Amino acid sequence: MQANRISRRSVVAGALVPAGAVRGSAANSAVTVGLIGCGGRGTYDTGLVAKHVAGARVVALADLFPDRIERTRKAAAVPDAQGYSSGQELLEKSGVDAVIIATPVYLHPEHFEAAVRAGKHIYIEKPAGADVAGVKRLMRAADSADRKLNIAFGFQQRYGPCYRKAKKSVEANLIGRVVAAHSYWVKGGISATREPGPLPKTEMEKIREWHSWRELFGDYIVENNVHGIDVLNWFMGGHPSKAHGTGGRTVIHYGDNQDHCYVTFDYAGNVQGHLNGTMIAPRFYRDVKEQFFGERGVIETHREYWRHYRGAQDVVTEKEPREITIDALEEFIRRIQEGRPENAAMSAAESTLTAIMGRMAVDLRREVTWDEMMKSA
Repeated sequence: MQANRISRRSVVAGALVPAGAVRGSAANSAVTVGLIGCGGRGTYDTGLVAKHVAGARVVALADLFPDRIERTRKAAAVPDAQGYSSGQELLEKSGVDAVIIATPVYLHPEHFEAAVRAGKHIYIEKPAGADVAGVKRLMRAADSADRKLNIAFGFQQRYGPCYRKAKKSVEANLIGRVVAAHSYWVKGGISATREPGPLPKTEMEKIREWHSWRELFGDYIVENNVHGIDVLNWFMGGHPSKAHGTGGRTVIHYGDNQDHCYVTFDYAGNVQGHLNGTMIAPRFYRDVKEQFFGERGVIETHREYWRHYRGAQDVVTEKEPREITIDALEEFIRRIQEGRPENAAMSAAESTLTAIMGRMAVDLRREVTWDEMMKSA
């Protein structure tokens, strides 16, 4: 089947020109890393680099709040990392080879753009932006990046050994033609008792409350469910042409995010992909996985295993050997050391835009096409 792919030049006219030479390509030297955004995810990523990734040293941390920098030093076991009051200060003064960007979603395009201008290798958390305009801005910056820069996104599933084996099995036609795909992102986490608050107005208020507001967060389908959407796009070989959806707010009372959605995406070859994204399950319950239904079997993927249903009594399961974020970060550093850069920005943008198209379909309760979504900003 002919898959849809983003044309890089279709949205990146007027790309930036990066400044500065690319650093950190020497195979025998340690790659120095700085973290921009000392929140929970940034601290987690940094701790994994410090503990598990050979050939990398975390030497710089940036955040607006000094207490967060100190917390990351302790939690990630990087006590000697230099602190900076902003990402821009870190980029200008630290001299690091690479940065991990784990700031609020609405700031991703701005911070990615700054890192490209500074000539840094970049590992940035998903998604690529909170809205279409932001994603397009990031794509323009990515297109302008020096081709020696290694640019990776926090779509960890693409780096997990079991995910890669499952993908190769689909490509090898082991389940026959794929006729349907499902992504389940079902878990708890929404507070039913938190009281509503006002929309943040100042920048500091936005940074502290960004999780609660769609303008800053992207809603759960864009910030959270996008992982499963990325797997659907990856296995299906491109983005869908349209989306149909519904959803709403059943438990959540604060902010303006929705707490559940159900979206059907139309992929090439008359194949549909289905997303069940909900944050309203009991806190003890979690069902996060993808399934690909073929004419002769089923493949199921999960961040802890992959499973091949070959027959009624013939099911093979293989567990992931470790946390797949380590695989993603390790490959990021290894590519820098070996001078084998990749630029994953276009696939990351494509998956983020797919999630935004699904969000539009949920809001409008009608079919939304890829072209309509792209023309919305």
